[in-house]
Amino acid sequence: MRRTLRHPGPVGTHEEHPSALAADLRAAVAGDVDFSATARALTSMDASNYRRVPAGTVAPRDADDVAAVLEVCRAHGTPVVARGGGTSIGGQATGTGVVLDLTRHMARLVSLDPERRTAVVQPGLVLDRLREAARPYGLTFGPDPSTHSRCTLGGMIGNNACGAHSVAWGTTADNVRSLETVSYRGARLTLGQDGRGAPPGLLDLVGRNLALLRTGYPAGLPRRISGYALDALLPERGVDVARSFCGSEGTLGVVTEATVRLVPLPREPVLVVLGYADESAAAEAAAGLVPWGSPRSSEAGSGGRPLTVEGMAADLVRGAEGLPRGGAWLFCEVEGAGAARSLVRAADALDAAVVADPAGQRALWRIREDAAGTATRLPGGEAWPGWEDCAVPPARLGAYLREFRALLADFGLRGVPYGHFGDGCVHVRIDFDLWTEQGVRHFRRFSEAVADLVVAHGGSLSGEHGDGQARAELLPKMYGEELVGLFGAVKDVWDPDGGLNPGMLVRPRPLDEGLRFAGLPLIGVGREAARCVGVAKCRVDGPGSGPGVMCPSYRVTGEEKHSTRGRARLLHEMALGEVITDGWRSEEVREALDLCLSCKGCRSDCPVGVDMAAYKAEFLDRHYARPFGFLRRPRSHWTMGRLPRWLDLFGRALNPAMGLPFAARLAGVTPERTMPRVAERTFTSWFAERATTRPPDLTLWPDTFTEHLAPEVGRAAVRVLEAAGLGVALPQGWVCCGLTYVSTGQLGAARRVMRRTLDVLEGVEGPVGGTEDTEGAVGAEGAVAGVPGTIGPIVVLEPSCAATLRSDLPELLPDDPRAARVAASVRTFAEALETLAPDWEPPRLDRPVTGQTHCHQHAVLGDAADRRLRERAGLTGELAGGCCGLAGNFGFEPGHYEVSVACAEDQLLPALRQAPAGAEVLADGFSCRTQIGDLTPTRGRHVAEVLAEGVDAGGA
Repeated sequence: MRRTLRHPGPVGTHEEHPSALAADLRAAVAGDVDFSATARALTSMDASNYRRVPAGTVAPRDADDVAAVLEVCRAHGTPVVARGGGTSIGGQATGTGVVLDLTRHMARLVSLDPERRTAVVQPGLVLDRLREAARPYGLTFGPDPSTHSRCTLGGMIGNNACGAHSVAWGTTADNVRSLETVSYRGARLTLGQDGRGAPPGLLDLVGRNLALLRTGYPAGLPRRISGYALDALLPERGVDVARSFCGSEGTLGVVTEATVRLVPLPREPVLVVLGYADESAAAEAAAGLVPWGSPRSSEAGSGGRPLTVEGMAADLVRGAEGLPRGGAWLFCEVEGAGAARSLVRAADALDAAVVADPAGQRALWRIREDAAGTATRLPGGEAWPGWEDCAVPPARLGAYLREFRALLADFGLRGVPYGHFGDGCVHVRIDFDLWTEQGVRHFRRFSEAVADLVVAHGGSLSGEHGDGQARAELLPKMYGEELVGLFGAVKDVWDPDGGLNPGMLVRPRPLDEGLRFAGLPLIGVGREAARCVGVAKCRVDGPGSGPGVMCPSYRVTGEEKHSTRGRARLLHEMALGEVITDGWRSEEVREALDLCLSCKGCRSDCPVGVDMAAYKAEFLDRHYARPFGFLRRPRSHWTMGRLPRWLDLFGRALNPAMGLPFAARLAGVTPERTMPRVAERTFTSWFAERATTRPPDLTLWPDTFTEHLAPEVGRAAVRVLEAAGLGVALPQGWVCCGLTYVSTGQLGAARRVMRRTLDVLEGVEGPVGGTEDTEGAVGAEGAVAGVPGTIGPIVVLEPSCAATLRSDLPELLPDDPRAARVAASVRTFAEALETLAPDWEPPRLDRPVTGQTHCHQHAVLGDAADRRLRERAGLTGELAGGCCGLAGNFGFEPGHYEVSVACAEDQLLPALRQAPAGAEVLADGFSCRTQIGDLTPTRGRHVAEVLAEGVDAGGA
């Protein structure tokens, strides 16, 4: 039961005992209070360059809880920062006191009124959830940042977020009707127009400064987000307190509920992509496509006016398909085909593409939405936020971009501008050196110089994401000291104790203080984890909420520590050693990584390519490497992690043991799982007894799963490959990609297995036997395709093994040139048929399919060749994305079963249930087939098995 403090202490006292603060919070609130190292590490950073370590976190359940937290924190003199999705890029979602996590319990859509076109939302509601609820009524919420799948309404209000459709529907402030807020002193205020909800003294302060408010803000700026929007309090603007509150970055009060307006969805949206010679030409054209000063309304877009005018240049896109001719492009969404044709005629572009197909539109928009991460991955280096989203009058954008590019060159920096050209707003990530003192000084000098440039063009330092710490120090350049002083006076009216998000926007910390890179080692997993810039694409909101793979465990649990970002933050803090102090021994990191399925989804789905599977493998390797650490390894690491060795040594002799009642416990396997049976005959023994005179064109990889557990897949593949006119050979010796060793963090053993495999493949003499060093490797004469010392096409049937050979092998053996050659030789089954037998026609099977693309194939290999093969064979329908949830050893390990099944419920099991009658269930991965067999009455098959059936029936 919630309790309040009867006698709170004096405001402003310094709390030296966080345990006392935590105890008082637990006594006062019904929500979750967490002062653990994990909670503090997860909220020490947002999507900015900054780091502030909080005392702890609270996830309030309702507005009463918020008020109680503020009361306790005021009594302890502890600051409070409200946090939504944590995607702010100015540092404003971090704090040194208590962080309010509003996403856990305060994330409801309270009501939706389609007649009035309004919705009442809690601050933790993710934007896409509101849009999904409004869509059946033909409505949407207008502002749509690229983070729409994870940003929250509260965060959007705090930053006055905008998005691609702002040329039509404006900023968040343009779409807020009223706000329920709580001040640091506990005042509950309902903010609206006509001065409603203004704290005592605010309107008097405004009245004394009318002239300054009327003249102090730059004109002609649709994207002026910097500072407080005090001009919304002018009488001629309706004294709109709610509007003036938007963009205050949590420094004035905490939003507990908001009433927002909804706008009609375009009935027939058409995407027009216009190609221009260069970026400046596109920028100059953008200003003419959006008539400046035309009224924004819910009907914007009628008459051909664009709903979006987004710009990007070739150095961001890097070879994306589907774009018209040009060196820069504008993405313009309009209503209807007629408006699209009119826009193309009026645009004076080099080339144009008109896309009415929703799937084609999504594919092109994905290029734009991933830009915040893509721009971070510059060729030969990394780029960072820090000068992310300034805005200038649209008519000045072309000139500004030319001068901005020149300024980058003067400072020896690189960056790729893109953004909302129709509103004059530019995003950019820049390759600042934030690791060294000299680099940080350079960062400061550039920030000051570019601020002068923006102001010279009549612009705003922030055009979307707010000032935070990154730009607030520079606000006097834009507004002058007098108006900035008035910002401080307004802050004192709302928050006289200075307890809400101090150091942000008003009286800010220096822009080069508290950078998250300070003290971080320049090499190692900490440096790799620092690549995570916090855009949080991994925080997809719940099962079934979108395509792709990343991040299966977060989709199930909704816990930040189970997201790719959360795990990266924990590794970052582990490397720093301040919050997580026991390094590689950290139980906090081990626990967070325990539910990582090593699906590799983040390797492809994360815009900055964070590779958590690799980080997990290194962590486990080091975690258990300390003296006698091997004794603490889970039993499954010794059994399933070394499965290739046990199967090679004992084969089918393991079947009786695996059938014993206590076998699962001895093997470290959860009892809910059925132990797989070893085949009576291996794939290689079957192949050795076949007579063939055809010279080999390829080597078929006898992976552990195909060799011992599913040899029928290998036999089917051979029949299909030979039907396609291809000669097949096997390596002349035991080979293993090392997958199971890598996934369980046994990297030393993995490297030894990989080296022995390379010896076999190239026919190099090596040790023979079953010692620890050889990991069961046998044979010394092997060569690919029968040619000693060469590497030819290697066809791998198991996607996880193919991915390991293509990615992990060269990464773990970077100094062995053979590893890179083997990686380059790997082909999937579909790729081999397409490239080695291009004229072969597969049998026409003409049936629907369902099933799943293996997560490792999605992440590392790609499935374009597989799609083309299925199409040629008449196998129609899409395969599910996501991860099956079994993920090798993961789904067999104790404590993982429920999460494993829930991962399957994300995409795989619904796809099977919704499949048409008679659909063929395709699953090339052994784990995927095993999960399907365990959880459904259906049997999944490798595509080779299905094609072989057609070949045997005379279909090819």
